[in-house]
Amino acid sequence: MIFPLKSRSWYFPKKTDTKILYAIQGTGYGHLSRAREVVPILQQFGEVHLLLSGCSNSASLPFLLDYDFRGLTFYPNASGGINYVKSLTGANPIRLALDIEKLPVKKYDLVLSDYEPVSAWSCQLKFKKCVTLSHQSAVMHPAAPKAYPMDPLAMALLSFYAPGTAHYGFHFQSYHSSISTPVIRSEVRNTDVADKGHYTVYLPAYSSEFLSELLKKVPDVRWEVFTKDHLTPQSTGNVQLMPLSNSKFIDSMSSASGILCGAGFETPSEALFLGKKLAVVPMKGQYEQQCNASALAKMGVTVFDSLNKASSDGLEHWVNKGKVIKEDYPDNTRSIIERILDEQL
Repeated sequence: MIFPLKSRSWYFPKKTDTKILYAIQGTGYGHLSRAREVVPILQQFGEVHLLLSGCSNSASLPFLLDYDFRGLTFYPNASGGINYVKSLTGANPIRLALDIEKLPVKKYDLVLSDYEPVSAWSCQLKFKKCVTLSHQSAVMHPAAPKAYPMDPLAMALLSFYAPGTAHYGFHFQSYHSSISTPVIRSEVRNTDVADKGHYTVYLPAYSSEFLSELLKKVPDVRWEVFTKDHLTPQSTGNVQLMPLSNSKFIDSMSSASGILCGAGFETPSEALFLGKKLAVVPMKGQYEQQCNASALAKMGVTVFDSLNKASSDGLEHWVNKGKVIKEDYPDNTRSIIERILDEQL
């Protein structure tokens, strides 16, 4: 467990001439939501420049960006896996190499990377220290739960994607002193929790058509499915298809009986914090999510290896018999930042 450090305000003035580059992986909402909590704290200790890369919605960040790169992005297909063709054709290795070369990492006192490859590789090639602060850092730690059979190639790729010289991680539990419990965004931490009887669904690796047909087979359950496939709400039987909206998603989660989602990190963490019945579906071919699913299973969370047309019985059993796992994750983001500054500057 990472124990909160004593206040170091005597050591770190509210504003210093320390220059910090905070680099964020824009693929997936989790990195962006964590940045909303981390950046204001970093800004109390120095001049912070922000870098974002990957397929993302930078409008969700309430901060001005100093660098906005294409980076690397993995795209999902409609059946729960990774679309490798789209991922490969969407990559631009020449542009990536140029971005890595031109990024002036040497002018910063601290480069902090949330699994962001441009900053990590720029530091690697220019012999500059790069501190990683991400969920992936925790997944790769030997003490963290792994999916079996082990996939050495996948672990090597996780490490290769955004290498670092020092690693601090977030996971569902603190498996080591360098691994902290999740950063829960303020909107979720401060929301009112209720149970209005519906189930919230967020499975971007599956099409809304597939999910609608599957979930309609589970009777007497109201499903609120958040999807990028629809720009306006649409009802089909007992399934409500909802456009992606941060505020509406939080409202749905906080008032749900349960949450069905991918085996990423942020949404399962928030479900555990809110005390909601949770079931996860790891993305096919995504070893990080397989490891997350293994960790959650050890905690008693329901895990579906995949969803297909015959999954309705398993979902109905989860609705009727699944148990609630509640985690009281403390707000320790500031103590983690203070620890990094103390150990790395």
